[in-house]
Amino acid sequence: MKFPSTCGTIGRMLGLLGLATSLTLAASGAAQAAYPDKPIKLVVPYPPGGATDIIGRVVAQKLGGALGQQVVVDNRGGAGGNIGAAAVAKAEPDGYTLLMGALTSHSIMQTLERKSLGYNLEKDFAPITMVGSVPLVFVVHPSVPARNLKELIAFAKSKPGFLTYASSGAGAPQRMAAELFKRTAGVDVMHVPYKGSGPAMNDLVGGQVLTMVETVPAAQSFIKAGKLRALAVTTPQRISMLPDVPTAIEEGLAGFSVSSMFGVLAPANTPKPIVDRLNAELVKILQLPEVKEQLLQQGAYAMSTSPEQTRERIKQEISMWAKVIEDAKITND
Repeated sequence: MKFPSTCGTIGRMLGLLGLATSLTLAASGAAQAAYPDKPIKLVVPYPPGGATDIIGRVVAQKLGGALGQQVVVDNRGGAGGNIGAAAVAKAEPDGYTLLMGALTSHSIMQTLERKSLGYNLEKDFAPITMVGSVPLVFVVHPSVPARNLKELIAFAKSKPGFLTYASSGAGAPQRMAAELFKRTAGVDVMHVPYKGSGPAMNDLVGGQVLTMVETVPAAQSFIKAGKLRALAVTTPQRISMLPDVPTAIEEGLAGFSVSSMFGVLAPANTPKPIVDRLNAELVKILQLPEVKEQLLQQGAYAMSTSPEQTRERIKQEISMWAKVIEDAKITND
């Protein structure tokens, strides 16, 4: 029995199917190869003027030149950075909407606001690269009888609950660093929260509170003026901005390492060729001397990582701060 017409029909159908598949793959490859063919939006989840915004604008200007398309900064402040981050998480994963993330803050909020957060930092984003880190510094009012961190720990242990520390908010990285210090050093220090670093620093300089862990850019002018005493930085190595100030590790806090981290993320499921292209361009940008200098002027040290390294760093940040939050029973009140 012969089936010439059926076999021919099946063969033609298979041929057409193969051709359609080839054309689809070719079109997809061409579309990715042409990326970008329109402006890119870089969402900064904070109002203009802050560190995240300024770092984002440096990155956007250079990235636009490298890609041959404008990179537009879109400030979407509110809810501690969560509104802008949630918007990017829900955006089309096509490489045209990116997040300039304050990754330490987002990592803290992943635990602190897990019931109300509109995104999952690990599941809803495709990491591209870390961009920079801002170091923190232990500072005290000059009336505190401690010339270094070891003496501060000894003083705190001699007077449990006497020392007060300021923070810029309940979930701020500065507050979390101080809580990590309390747990690591085994001291009892009272938290006094403020609505922002400015009011907190004003009261610290005025002696209404006695200690604080603050970003180096915010504290540096007061340190140089002698209005505050720097005891230790929170980075693993000493920093160029305060070269004579030892690290917390040098002062006996083994493994103590905290910085405010920044990075660029895309929505989850962004095609890998696009993520890799963005990573390659940003890595080159972050190695430029003028970019390093521009970031340093904002108190940030430029850095770059692979997408995989960025994902691992986010995982580590979330895990570290979740432990601190749970141990100290911190709430966002």
